Amino acid sequence: MLDKTFDPAAVEPRLYEGWESSGAFACDPASPAQPFTIMIPPPNVTGSLHIGHALTMSVQDMLTRWRRMQGRDALWQPGTDHAGIATQMVVERLLAGQGQDRRAMGRDAFLKHVWEWKAQSGGTITRQLRRLGASLDWPRERFTMDAGLSKAVAEVFVTLHSQGLLYRDRRLVNWDPVFQTAISDLEVESREVKGNLWHLKYPVEGEPGRFLVVATTRPETMLGDTAVAVHPDDDRYRDLVGRHVVLPLTGRRIPVVADEYSDPEKGTGAVKITPAHDFNDFEVARRHGLAMPSVLDADAKVTLAEIGAALSEDGGDPAFVRGLDGQDRFAARKAIVARLEEMGLVDRIEPHTHQVPHGDRSGVPIEPRLTLQWYVDAKTLAQPAVKAVETGQTVFVPRQWENTFFAWMRDIQPWCVSRQLWWGHQIPAWYAPDGEVFVARTEEEAQAAARAKFGRDVPLARDPDVLDTWFSSALWPFSTLGWPERTPELAKYYPGSVLVTGFDIIFFWVARMMMMGIHFMGEVPFRHVYIHGLVRDEKGQKMSKSKGNVMDPLELIEAYGADALRFTIASLTGPGRDVKLGRKKVEDYRSFGTKIWNAARFLEMNGIAADAGFDPAKAASPLARWVLDAANRAVADCTAALEAYRFDEYAAGAYRFVWGTYCDWFIEFAKPVLNGPDGAEKAEVKGAAQHVFGTILKLLHPAMPFMTEELWHRFGYGPECSLIRAPWPEAAPVAEAEAARAELDWVVKLIGEVRGARAEMNVPPSVTVPLLLQGASAATMERAARWIEAIRRLGRATEVRALDGAAPKGVAQVVVEEATVMLPLAEVIDLGAERARLAKSRGAAEGEARKLSAKLGNADFVSRAAEEVVEETRERLAAAQAEMARLDAALARIAG
Repeated sequence: MLDKTFDPAAVEPRLYEGWESSGAFACDPASPAQPFTIMIPPPNVTGSLHIGHALTMSVQDMLTRWRRMQGRDALWQPGTDHAGIATQMVVERLLAGQGQDRRAMGRDAFLKHVWEWKAQSGGTITRQLRRLGASLDWPRERFTMDAGLSKAVAEVFVTLHSQGLLYRDRRLVNWDPVFQTAISDLEVESREVKGNLWHLKYPVEGEPGRFLVVATTRPETMLGDTAVAVHPDDDRYRDLVGRHVVLPLTGRRIPVVADEYSDPEKGTGAVKITPAHDFNDFEVARRHGLAMPSVLDADAKVTLAEIGAALSEDGGDPAFVRGLDGQDRFAARKAIVARLEEMGLVDRIEPHTHQVPHGDRSGVPIEPRLTLQWYVDAKTLAQPAVKAVETGQTVFVPRQWENTFFAWMRDIQPWCVSRQLWWGHQIPAWYAPDGEVFVARTEEEAQAAARAKFGRDVPLARDPDVLDTWFSSALWPFSTLGWPERTPELAKYYPGSVLVTGFDIIFFWVARMMMMGIHFMGEVPFRHVYIHGLVRDEKGQKMSKSKGNVMDPLELIEAYGADALRFTIASLTGPGRDVKLGRKKVEDYRSFGTKIWNAARFLEMNGIAADAGFDPAKAASPLARWVLDAANRAVADCTAALEAYRFDEYAAGAYRFVWGTYCDWFIEFAKPVLNGPDGAEKAEVKGAAQHVFGTILKLLHPAMPFMTEELWHRFGYGPECSLIRAPWPEAAPVAEAEAARAELDWVVKLIGEVRGARAEMNVPPSVTVPLLLQGASAATMERAARWIEAIRRLGRATEVRALDGAAPKGVAQVVVEEATVMLPLAEVIDLGAERARLAKSRGAAEGEARKLSAKLGNADFVSRAAEEVVEETRERLAAAQAEMARLDAALARIAG
């Protein structure tokens, strides 16, 4: 006998262990079945399950479970990313707490500690994914630094280098002064900072008393200026183009150049060009052949190494500048501004709020820094990837994300792949004493190449840098399958069927997998890219610790069960929109699970269990045919929704059918039959009940795997842990389905409309009234007679009779097909008071709608208010308008 309630804490771990130990998640490369492949976006090995993971992993698991049930050979590839800077930071902090320093212990000893940490603590998120119910093929789990993937990384690096697509270059990078490494754009976050805009006066050479005023937020970098740029069409400075100004403090002569980068409408229209410390200035310098001296070192302290020899007494202050050497950038800023003020070279200072890039982990402003790094020729690799999306070899869902992909890929810059870290794939390059570089798969290969070059053995030093983690994760779709070996897995599961990910890493990960996959495999890495939105709180606000609105998926699972969280996510995940998740919604969908469990208990109490002998095609009663036909339509709707990645429509279709059609209507219609004498009709209704309940369990399994699996074996549909491999439901043949649909849908609509009218009129449940049908056909009256017991019981009606002539006063009326159904209420409730109540409510709804409409009509509000506030206002307006329509209909139902 089923327990009174479903206990997720007791059931979920047991079932998951059963699935995993029985190999239910495993793919089979030898199987002739059509493959279905999803590559997990590998979570950081340092990570813990957050609500964003819960979204993307639930979606992937729904797709995998559904395709597995369809008979596909499903591989959901698990694995984790070594997360270079994040992991190094974690271990460094742990060591610091023990009084140890990375640099003091040396690289080998430090890496030994990292591997130990990974072995002990690195599996947290994979354990948590199991708690969510994720059916990954765990024995195939990979790690971006395991031996096989490391071999693939070396192979790709060496191959790209030999093809001229990977090279060393001196360019600007995002430099984190705390971690002393280049970082990717994804590791940079812009923060609003209140600062100043300093207008500085640069003396024009040869014209005493004339100055060119430049505006800057970074006076400390002026020591590295190599030009001032003005717009070619700016008449104010036309006579200065080609001439020079004197750089204050250093005394260096720097040219005035004409470049369209300078905006005449912004600041003074003249821009200081500091190529080694600004990305835009770097490009200006390349166009004009300017020098690029660095004036800040790796610690973001002033260095004179590249400008010390150029200091001049003529117009400069060499002694002051030399005193800046070694100063922190912000201390230097204060000192420089103070000195320029003393010299009368500060025109004015304006308060200025602007966006400053910060390292997302170090929390300090990053520096654009000119360094020698390894780069991939992304422009060349991007072209086939762009073509693949243009020609539909890979399709984005929703399609509008293709425009984002194109925008990035068509304007792509060289990809900096080196990082000044210790944890990661060490770059497979070795340097001879004269600086000659040998790129090779192994040190032995490098030594052989050096021997061939020099004619003797020479000492080689390996490049100390490691590769950007996006480099190894770009190979994920094929390296995890055994490449560069030609494995059976590679032959069968590449390319993948779909990639599920967020829009924020389309460029960082999706695009790079496209580039690498096409280049090394000759084919795109996935056919579809499903892009989901962000998880926000129920008001549409972004979740953050500072707002206190972060939701912990594990806590939600503990409180409501994994099924409730997963179904909530499915119900809210539609194309092109963010997921507004609140605790109340998870609680509500737990109630959906309770409804299913209670329905199962009802079936059990009525002796209904799995019956393989039941043949839907032989069903003769309208009720059995109706529910079987409705199940067929639910299967079709849910399947189509999953095919289109419409998880919200899948959840909505399943919910409507299960809660509404099956639980609220079919079971209620079936009760008199089940309580009656044994016979053919009772046996048929029981057969239909169990058949459709089995269909429901299959239909819901992708989103609610635990409860459905538990009920599947408890009802005898199959052994424990077998639903996961049961076939996805297909339409069952139903005789005269249209007639059954017409009959029962009419009964449902009649009772539903009567219930709605009673609720709007505040008719107490204990009060019963007759239903008067005006204009009803003979067939309708016969139908009402056949279902009179259900109509009486569920519609709280004493009788159903035809009405000839005029309608009596004091009725509420609804229309069901050709008939007008009237409820005589004059003797039951005060209709005048009800009209007044409804009219007052209608007036309140109209007032609310008017207020919200005016708010949205205010362009200032729409442009200035937070996006989530505007969206919430629109939703409130729609709700108020819907309430007005409902109340109008209610008022129209009351006849005088």
